[in-house]
This record gives sequence, C-alpha cells and structure tokens, in this order.
Amino acid sequence: MIGTIIPNEHEVLHVRVTKAQAQANREHIVETASELFRERGFDGVGVADLMAAAGFTHGGFYKHFGSKADLMAEAASCSLAKSLAGAEALDVPGFIDVYVTREHRDGRGSGCTMAALCGDAARQSDEVKTTFAEGIERTLQTLGDKYPTGPDAVVGEGRKKMIDLLSRAVGAIVLSRACPDDSALADEILEVCRAEMLASLPVDEEVV
Repeated sequence: MIGTIIPNEHEVLHVRVTKAQAQANREHIVETASELFRERGFDGVGVADLMAAAGFTHGGFYKHFGSKADLMAEAASCSLAKSLAGAEALDVPGFIDVYVTREHRDGRGSGCTMAALCGDAARQSDEVKTTFAEGIERTLQTLGDKYPTGPDAVVGEGRKKMIDLLSRAVGAIVLSRACPDDSALADEILEVCRAEMLASLPVDEEVV
C-alpha cells in the first residue's frame, strides 16, 4: 500500500514563497513594460529587450504571458488605472493644469498612456483596443461627473463636454511631442490649449 505523502511545513512555505515571488516577478514585468511601451511604442521594444530591462531572461517571458499582445493589454490596463487614480483626486481645472504641461509632455515613460499609445493601439488587436476603450470610458465617467455645469444643464452634458476636453488635452500632448524638444511651437501648443480649455469651463456664479 502506498502511503499519502504529506509535505512538511518548510515545503509548504517554499511553495507559497515561490508563488508569491512569481506573482511579484509578473507585476515587475508589467510595470517595466508599461514604462517602456510608453517611451518607445508597442512596436519599439521587443520581448528580449523588455525582459532584459526587467532583469529576466527572454525564455522566462512565456511562463507569465501567452504572447506579447497579452502583455501589451495588461501593461496598458495597469498604466491606465494608475493615471485614473491620479485624476480622481483632481477637479476638471486641476486636471487641465496637471495634464497639459511641459512636464507631462517630457515625461513620456511616466505619463498618460492615452497620449503615448493611442496611435499605436489603433493598429493593434481588438484585445488591446478594448483595454484602451475601457480606460477611456472610466476616465470619462470619473471626470465627467466633476465637469462644472450650470443649473440648466441637461443629463449627460458633463460627459459630452468631457469627451471634447479629453480629446483636446490628449491631442495637445501628442502635437507638442511631435515637435523638437526645444521647439517654441511645442510650448505654444500647450500654453494655448491649456488656456483655451480653462477658459471654456463654466464659471460658478456666486449669489450676492
């Protein structure tokens, strides 16, 4: 009769640590990919370079992901969620002041995923496109609810205004980045767009 082998406490702990480390490694790869994709684009970094940047071998990639497309979608989801978390603490004017800036324009790797990768996403699989659509939708819901509207505003007006504003904000960063780093036009685009977006917001009227 073959007896049941019961793992000892050390063996159980080792398995738990191994699983925890594997999850930590996966998260590190996703974080690294998120930054590199924003800096170089989806097609600008290969799996080997990505894994090397994360401190792992090329062969270890497929222990965590089925394909590069899977990682692209997960990395985008991660960075979109982080951007949204930062936006949740801001009102709409605050969002404009933080988003449409030279600092954001120059910080591609740590900046908004929409501004960095929407153009790339348009050429990717539906899985990646769906990830972006979900991230855009969550952003619109979060900031649309905060959009200042007058007492006569119709239902859904804040969302419509936010679609317009978000498109302009992302477009301003994209256009500015397309110019040389020391270009006066790059700064002018940001300054004009930021001022115009802020000026377009309704002004709260205080009752005297």
